[in-house]
Amino acid sequence: MIDATLAFIRDHEAWAAPIVLVLAFGESLAFISLLLPATVILFGVGGLIGATGIGFWEIWVAAAVGAFLGDWLSYWFGYHYQHQIAEIWPLSRYPDLVPRGIRFFNRFGIAGVFFGRFFGPLRAGVPLAAGICAMPAPAFQIANATSAVIWATGILAPGTLLFDWLK
Repeated sequence: MIDATLAFIRDHEAWAAPIVLVLAFGESLAFISLLLPATVILFGVGGLIGATGIGFWEIWVAAAVGAFLGDWLSYWFGYHYQHQIAEIWPLSRYPDLVPRGIRFFNRFGIAGVFFGRFFGPLRAGVPLAAGICAMPAPAFQIANATSAVIWATGILAPGTLLFDWLK
């Protein structure tokens, strides 16, 4: 799946931004992130940007927007469905995910929302936990937007810079 996706993006550059948006969204959405190997693909897209000259900024915006929307929807699910969200598949297959996210959120609050994006095991649980714990939406969105922008840079820039450096 990883190789096929990267090959498709390489051969069809016009689809790069929409695919990255969907991958970043899936990587940040509580349910899909447990099933989708998006991090590896997105690092590979960073390499493609450096190797092929695909425009960085368009892909970067797509990654940031996708990440923002995925966390926002996860927060919304947590806020509206509370603790019963943990009983829905595939979250039900990871019984420690939501309680671990709640503990992390209760300990670190808004900083936990921000930093949770950068740790794979917490990425799926912290936005849900913030919603379950009824974190005020404006505070959540500030942490969500800020972390999405930095995360998009961190996931795409290494491959891009590596290829630029090797040229």
